[in-house]
Amino acid sequence: MTLTQPTRTGTEPATTPPEHRDRGPVARGSGPGDGSAPRPLRSLPWRRPSRSGVIVSAIAALTALLYTWSLTSVGYGNSYYAAAVKSAATSWKALYFGSIDPGSFITVDKPPAAFWLQGLSARVFGFSSWSMLLPEAAAGVASVLILHRLVRKWAGDGAAHLAALGFALTPVAVLMFRYNNPDALLTFLCLAAARALWSAIETGRTRTLLLSAVLLGFAFNTKMLQAFLVVPAFVLVYLVAGKPQLGRRLRQLASALVALLVSSSWWVAIVALWPASSRPYIGSTTNNSILSLVFGYNGLSRIFGNGGGGAAPGGGGGLNFGGTPGLLRLFNVSNGGQISWLLPIAGVGLIVGLWHTRSARRTDTHRAGWLLWGGWALVSAAVFSLSQGIFHEYYSVQLAPAVTALAGAGAVSLWRLGHTNRWLRWALPATVVVTAGWAVALLDRTPSYDAWLRPTILVGAALAAVGFWLGERLRHRMIVLVAAAVSPRRAGRVRDHHRAASQHRRHSVGRAVREPRRARRPRCRWTRGAGRRRGERWGRHVDGHRPDRLPARPPGQRDIPRRGVRIS
Repeated sequence: MTLTQPTRTGTEPATTPPEHRDRGPVARGSGPGDGSAPRPLRSLPWRRPSRSGVIVSAIAALTALLYTWSLTSVGYGNSYYAAAVKSAATSWKALYFGSIDPGSFITVDKPPAAFWLQGLSARVFGFSSWSMLLPEAAAGVASVLILHRLVRKWAGDGAAHLAALGFALTPVAVLMFRYNNPDALLTFLCLAAARALWSAIETGRTRTLLLSAVLLGFAFNTKMLQAFLVVPAFVLVYLVAGKPQLGRRLRQLASALVALLVSSSWWVAIVALWPASSRPYIGSTTNNSILSLVFGYNGLSRIFGNGGGGAAPGGGGGLNFGGTPGLLRLFNVSNGGQISWLLPIAGVGLIVGLWHTRSARRTDTHRAGWLLWGGWALVSAAVFSLSQGIFHEYYSVQLAPAVTALAGAGAVSLWRLGHTNRWLRWALPATVVVTAGWAVALLDRTPSYDAWLRPTILVGAALAAVGFWLGERLRHRMIVLVAAAVSPRRAGRVRDHHRAASQHRRHSVGRAVREPRRARRPRCRWTRGAGRRRGERWGRHVDGHRPDRLPARPPGQRDIPRRGVRIS
């Protein structure tokens, strides 16, 4: 094996033409034939989408259909907030303060960010149920796509498809993205902030971390302190998995804290400094103070009841619409059917994922994903379960993205676990059966609702469990049987081939689980010294030219594509 560098013929250019640098694959014959420059393949309008792109498009279309179908059937939704939207459609002052009446006498009990979008939509299309709810449905579709993008970058296509579909079909999500409460925009902004945070984790850039903080600030102006339930998970994951050194990470987080305070307090500061005689009364307060609304009625009173201070009369601990506070609150009659369908597989998946990545390096993004979604889910579930003040069932829509992300990635992790350890092959089928059993138990609470769903779920779970348990063996046996029917002499060869392929795949999956996303340096005697430098120069020379302009290779040599090594 010798390292040679082919000579350039006299008819070829000495350097790569500027118009062909970094343009990627080029489509042959795309020009009109008169010497026009060829078009890059990625810009061709007929480029076929990938299978993953088709699935994402189908999920997005299903979500849009589900969230907009007969959208006006809910009427004006929450009439209390609908009045604020109608006032915003006629008065700019009411739009800014979130007043319930056009004369701006009193505000609603939430900050106005969600009503800004609904009010602007009402100004453009006219006030109606459809124009008021359209921004909520659009936020739902965008939330599903952002979640898919996040999980895909973290755990792959399969987990992303499962997470996005599960989130789109979660009952509380379907309800709130077709309703005019602020929770839809809150969930969207939290997901957008998580997307910016993930970019900061991958790149270590301060600007994306600041963008995440600014988005959380707008989420605060949507529903105040509930937006900060995701902050502990965000701080933890960047402090653990951020690329920069510890000192720079701390400085970046300090800058993000300043951005969060500024972006979340500007509206509160303006309202606090505005003369009380010329602004509307702050609703749900006893002293006309916006700070009382922030830290009282929409803050500590939600967690500790009336003891938190600042609540309006009747806004204390007796109004627990979501049932009695406790660790099992999310599984009770009020909340179970809204959010708990995938909690079993999400919990098991989180445990398996953290165990698999226990020895990963600090900046490993696979472990960072488990920390992000696990922290989001645990903090939100703990606050919602133990709150002594006002708690509505639909608050759990903020928990839905984390639960479905953990469920999708957890299913993939359990599948990998069964392929690396045959003694744990039962883990995924057992988890699927338990999750299906809990779904049937939830449906038994409402026997009159679509009785055909219960046997369908049971049969589907049983078939899925058997498929996960025996699918690999059955697939190989069917291939061998087909090969034997076509050519009996090749049946044994096909059997040996698939047996070896199965062992190789098990080894590869196990290595990916033990060391997720860890790049390995190829072992070759040309990896250092002058040989490596010559090979890199030749590799760049090959990559920068069009295939039809590559130098002619000497006779007797065969190519190794995209490498700088030739074998003679």
